[in-house]
Parts: sequence; C-alpha cells; structure tokens
Amino acid sequence: METWKKWTLAAAAVLVVAGGTRAAGWWGADKSKDKNTLNYALVTEIQTMDLSKQVDQYSSTIAGNTGANLLRMDADGKPVPDLAKSVDVSEDGKTYIAHLRSGLKWSDGSSLTAKDFVYSWQRIVDPKTASQYAYLASGVQNADDITAGKKPVSDLGVSADGDTITFKLDNPMPQFKSLLTFTNFMPQKQSFVEKQGSKYGTTAEKQIYSGPYKLEGWNGTNNKFKTVKNDNYWDAKNVKTKTVNWQVVKKPETAVELYKKGEIDRAGIYNSPEIYKANKNNKDVTKVPQAASTYLEYNQTGKNKFLANEKIRQALNMATNRAEATKQASGGIFDTATGLVSNNLTKAANGQDLATFVNPGYEYDKDKASQLFAEGLKEVGETKMDVTLLGDADTPITKNYIDYLKQAWESNLKGISVTEKFVPFKQRLQDQQSQNFDIVLNNWTGDYPDGSTFYDLFKSPTAGNNDGQFKNQAYIDAITKADGSDANDPVARSNDFKTAEAALKDQANINPLGSWNAYYLVRPNVKNVVMNSTGLPIDLTHAYRTDK
Repeated sequence: METWKKWTLAAAAVLVVAGGTRAAGWWGADKSKDKNTLNYALVTEIQTMDLSKQVDQYSSTIAGNTGANLLRMDADGKPVPDLAKSVDVSEDGKTYIAHLRSGLKWSDGSSLTAKDFVYSWQRIVDPKTASQYAYLASGVQNADDITAGKKPVSDLGVSADGDTITFKLDNPMPQFKSLLTFTNFMPQKQSFVEKQGSKYGTTAEKQIYSGPYKLEGWNGTNNKFKTVKNDNYWDAKNVKTKTVNWQVVKKPETAVELYKKGEIDRAGIYNSPEIYKANKNNKDVTKVPQAASTYLEYNQTGKNKFLANEKIRQALNMATNRAEATKQASGGIFDTATGLVSNNLTKAANGQDLATFVNPGYEYDKDKASQLFAEGLKEVGETKMDVTLLGDADTPITKNYIDYLKQAWESNLKGISVTEKFVPFKQRLQDQQSQNFDIVLNNWTGDYPDGSTFYDLFKSPTAGNNDGQFKNQAYIDAITKADGSDANDPVARSNDFKTAEAALKDQANINPLGSWNAYYLVRPNVKNVVMNSTGLPIDLTHAYRTDK
C-alpha cells in the first residue's frame, strides 16, 4: 500500500532516540501506566476515511482498527474469522461462500448485513468511484469489464443471500482470502454512504464503523484524535482497551521527547540511520519483517522526452550503485533491493524467498551507463538532460537516497543535471498520481503475502498504481498468466513472476533501491499487539496494558 499503499519511509509510528521512558515528574502523569488507554502516533495526517479511496498506510491503519472484514489476520499472519464465522472454498478455487455471524451491528446500532459487503465490492469497481484499488478485484467475475465501463456494477460476481455472501471468480486467486481481510473491502452501508455524498469519510462523524473501535475527534485536518471501544462490535467483550489516543508527529525531535515522557507506546527507529544506531541495542527493540520496497518510478508518458527513451532509463539504472546508495541512505537498516518485489513477502514454489527466486540481476556499470546515456541523448536529439527527482519532505532516508542519486548520476553521466524536489507526503501522492513528476522515489508495502500485491501494480498502463504509465507487453503477458491460467500452478506462477521481473529490468521501467527491515521500540507493558509485514501494519483489537 502506499505508503504508499501507499508509504513514506516511515511506519505508523514515530522516531525516537536512545533512552526509554521516564517516570512521571514535572511532565505530569505517565501515560504509559494508564491501563484503560494506549497511545500511538502517525507520521502524517489521515488522508480519507472513505474505504474505497484509501491508498496510504496511515489512513488504513485507522480504518483497520475501526473496521472489520470477513476475516482478520492473526499474530501468525494467517486469515481467521472476524465478521464471518466461516468461509467455504470450492474444490476448483473459483467460488467462496462466507457465512456471517448472527446479529452483527454497525457502530450506530443498525444491522450489518451481507448486502453491505456486496455494496462495498461493487463500489470499489464502479468507475464513478475512481478507486486506485479497483484492480484488486480483477479476477472476480466481470470486475474488469465493470471497471472499464462495459458492464453495470450489478453484474459483479458478488451476491448476498440471507447471511451468506458468494464470490464467483473467473479463475482461482491464491490471494483471495487475504483480500477478505483487506481494509478497502470492509463492508460499507449504502444508505449511509449515499446520505453523506461527497462528505463521506471526510470526518469521523461522516463514517460508521464495523470494527473494534470507533474514530472520534477527527475533523478531516486535525492532528489529534482517538479511537474508542465500539460496544456494538461482535467481539467487544474481548476488546480490553477503552481508548487509543492518536496524534500526528512529523518532526523526529518532537517524537523523541514524547517517547521519553511515556506519551507514546511504540516508536519506529528505522527511518533514520542516526536514531537506529543510537537505539538498536535497546532491550525493548523488536524487529518486524517488512514486505516493503523503495524504488524509483520514471514518468514514461512522454511529458519528459528523455525518460521516454529506453536507453536513458537503462543508463540511469546502470549508474545506480544500489548497495552503496542503500547503505548510505539507511545506515544499514535496509537491504539492497534486487527487484520490484521485496524480501519477506512470501516463498516461491521452490521454497526460496520470492525476491531471491525472481532476482533479474540488476547491475552497476558506470562505463556501460555512460555509453547508453550518450546513445540515448543522441536518439532524442539533445546533448544535455535536466531532470527532477521528487520525494517526501521530512523523511531522512528519502532525502539521503535522493542526495546520493543526484551526486552519483551527475558524476557518472556526462550532461545530466538533477534537481531535487521535496514535498509533503500528501502532495507527493497527488503529484505522482497525476503524473506531475519526472522521477519519483516511491515506496510500496505489500497488502497481502502474495507476489501479485507487487506485480499487479503495473499490469496495465492505466493500473491504479502505474504512475509512470508504461506499457511493457512481456510483463503484462507474464502477469496475465500468473493471475489466470497459471493461478493454480505454484511452479508456473513463480516462473511467471520471474519473467515479469526480467521484463521490468530489460525496459528499465523502474529502478529498485532498498528492501525494508523495521525495528521498533515497543512498550513492554502493552500486550497482544499484532504487527504485520503486509496489510494492516498494527492491529490493536486485543491489545491491552499490564502493570509491568
């Protein structure tokens, strides 16, 4: 998801420096001792609570804790029943039948029904919604024709009958149970959505909630709000925490003081090399495997004639020393990326990490890069090239990467001039989605543990997250097979992903840089927090504070 889903180089937590909590003193009461309340932070604002339109990890963090789906990921990363008491799958893998629990209610006390799921799936594929996640429904009967405007939403292969929801698929989808945990596919109440109109999801009051908590105090722009226990949630008796306070903290130095005061309960130490170095030996550090990648996207729409040239893109890739760039940018926090797909996502059919299996062999060769760059300039009829590198402001690793790339490219490629441009996260998302960029440093965290969560990003030039809008037919053919004829053949599917990675490299459609590792300082007296490598980054459904 952007962090992308979708991400910046920060997680749904904040940075800290060395040191732990301090006892209550002149700061006032120590919030880390309040057993009824937990305290967390986001590094940027909520963008929207419209479930069909969320694309970033921060908004979905709040949505995933205030909403529920048919299934929910447990502490082992396995989908288990939530609003559904069970989900049946046909032998051919093309029909899923979910059986709802009885007596389900929305946070306002109204009945939550199977039709609310049907509406949510129909809404996300409706072209009028313009959801960037519509492509996730590809494979459900008629979904592609609906998103293309060729069929009505009522033809979608999702139907309700009493307390059951039936999903009809065109072909087996190995990731489908994971989609049944996903925030964008949580139920939505049609009458409520239509009543709110364009205001839907723009404030806490313009949304109703199906999950363990309700959002309160968010007016659409403010930086402090809370989630409170939803007594109408089916499993409310096992939700032990009454209130979770949330705040947006953009400056690492501010976050440092908040953590020292005991005002937040989890803090990422992997956004900054300095902070990681200062805290990596703290006994409270927890490593959470991350299925997340950092990579460059090139705008290939023709707006920048240089980047429409394959040799110039290949030259930029070959002039990038990924190992050195990642070491200098992250201080050893991240691993060097070997392709689009990150480490830690899933296994290939042969048991290898998928990223290892599909590795297409990106190389650093400054002499070959210089040759290709000169040839590319000649092909476009120029002797010099100006290009702008776009990234998130106030994110140390992003800035480090961009600083490194500017220096490396200007040193290795004669005639290139690189301008750095840093904007707030929200603006970066808007710029890349509207193709208002030359090259953007992007981040993606897998939404579910399957290769398609990365490879479906670029399955067509108009796919919701193909911001460079490139068309690579070899790539499209490979992913079409992985999602279609090879969906039930793990060996063939793994090979399809390998072919897709090679196609991306050959045409230099992206430039992979880093594969993430996440490290957190975790308050030891907060228990039962689920931290996921894909999808919802932190789930507080059953979290609670103890005396120790």
